[in-house]
Amino acid sequence: MRAKPQDPDFDTRVRNNFGEQTVMHTIGARLTQLEAGRAEIEMPTRDDLAQQNGYVHAGIVTTILDSGCGYAALSMWPAGSGVLSVEFKVNLLAPAKGEMIRVRAEVKRSGKRLTVCTADAFAVDGDKETICATMLATMICIEAKRS
Repeated sequence: MRAKPQDPDFDTRVRNNFGEQTVMHTIGARLTQLEAGRAEIEMPTRDDLAQQNGYVHAGIVTTILDSGCGYAALSMWPAGSGVLSVEFKVNLLAPAKGEMIRVRAEVKRSGKRLTVCTADAFAVDGDKETICATMLATMICIEAKRS
């Protein structure tokens, strides 16, 4: 059974937080789906985000995986919470080549301070999705940054 979020208005809070993350804007990523303990982010591929062989750079894929895990975790925490990564491991499984990269992240266990998440990145080409990377991450709940 899935745990319930501590903040019933998590959707607005998480989406507003995503809107403040300039790196997601810089790479053209969008938060496309959000539910308690789950987040999906999509990013159209661009030549300026590629490595020397034309694939989306592993660092860019990792950035989206990390944010997916962070927002999945943040959705489970109380209002006034912020999120930081504590650690993560990424396995690169195939070249990130296609029209877009889609990341699906999910909370595996949410605690008061630490939450463990997983995320998969898919290279999307038309109707075809090819898994290109996977992440296991630990996120820490902190007090939200005051604007």
